Amino acid sequence: MANSWRRERWDSLRLLTPNWQSRLPGFRYDGADPDGYMDVREVIAFISRYADSSVAPVRTHTVVTSVTLRDGRYRVATTQDEFDCRAVVLASGACNVPTVPSLRAALPASIASITPFDYHGPSSLPDGGLLVVGASATGVQLADEIRRSGRRVTLSVGEHVRLPRIYRGHDVLWWMDASGVWNQRYDEVDDLSRARRLPSPQLVGTPERTTLDLNALDTSGVEIVGRLSAVRDGRALFSGGLRNQFALADLKMNRLLDMFDEWARTQEQELGSSERFEPTRVPAATRLSLDLRSGEIQSVVWATGFRPDYGWLHVPVLDEKGHLRHDGGVVDAPGLYALGLPLLRRRKSSFIFGAEDDARDVIAHLARHLDSRS
Repeated sequence: MANSWRRERWDSLRLLTPNWQSRLPGFRYDGADPDGYMDVREVIAFISRYADSSVAPVRTHTVVTSVTLRDGRYRVATTQDEFDCRAVVLASGACNVPTVPSLRAALPASIASITPFDYHGPSSLPDGGLLVVGASATGVQLADEIRRSGRRVTLSVGEHVRLPRIYRGHDVLWWMDASGVWNQRYDEVDDLSRARRLPSPQLVGTPERTTLDLNALDTSGVEIVGRLSAVRDGRALFSGGLRNQFALADLKMNRLLDMFDEWARTQEQELGSSERFEPTRVPAATRLSLDLRSGEIQSVVWATGFRPDYGWLHVPVLDEKGHLRHDGGVVDAPGLYALGLPLLRRRKSSFIFGAEDDARDVIAHLARHLDSRS
């Protein structure tokens, strides 16, 4: 159970969501630290307990090798057996494979190229400085942990989502939940394709409920540079648009906080004085290039996102970019469904606590499909 958490997560990782938000159908966190954040071992134990309590017919050590469609029925082939069925739900998740830009191939041979799946802790890295590419939740957490181990870290920042960990005394995700943001439906979102591609917010789950943003990293000694745009002749080249990236992230964060305040006023909550955060500091001087052959950098960590792996899905339901064509989890093939993808039906879709509501909607459609076929 919880295979990806057992084998594809770094040792110190914790959930970004507070423990009280960890719930599945008929099952929820009942420990002594509801405002804490589960670590890897606790997540594995939580999911394993849910599997035991649900008594679902789960087949472990079984890999799906292909799904094909013929004469209106699906054939699911696995390493153990084959199944013939009228409907299939794809619940394999959105983070099966790290997304690494093609410019990785231009790195000098002396530079170690590492994805979050390869990383377990600072001791798993070669000695020397490193470049972390990407400033989503993964990028800022790895940059922080590696810098605290005593290494020199450069962080390449592109588009990012800035959030405080705590706002007006509550976890920021409490505000997302209470104000209804998490429940916003996919068909109410402007530019849905873009919203589904947004990087994860700059959050970290720590016992201290720490805010980990670019200001905190800058204070700790992480060097901030722009988006990695090219690797040419042994040099990493960075864009010069940091000021604009920072301003946009700050603007979006403050709009969200304004919305929380407005919701609180409708609930007649006493807010007191305005709570806002220091704008993201723009470095006085920012490097636009870095010589990867100088010895300053020994490794590059690609915190550039993840994607699903549909190499086993032999049904024509992927677009030209390899994304699944679906409408709220109803895939573009009769009887084929998906769960667990970003903003599948709601903003909370890809989080543990978002599974139940999405599953109810998708299974209701699946049941109608089976009834119509019968």
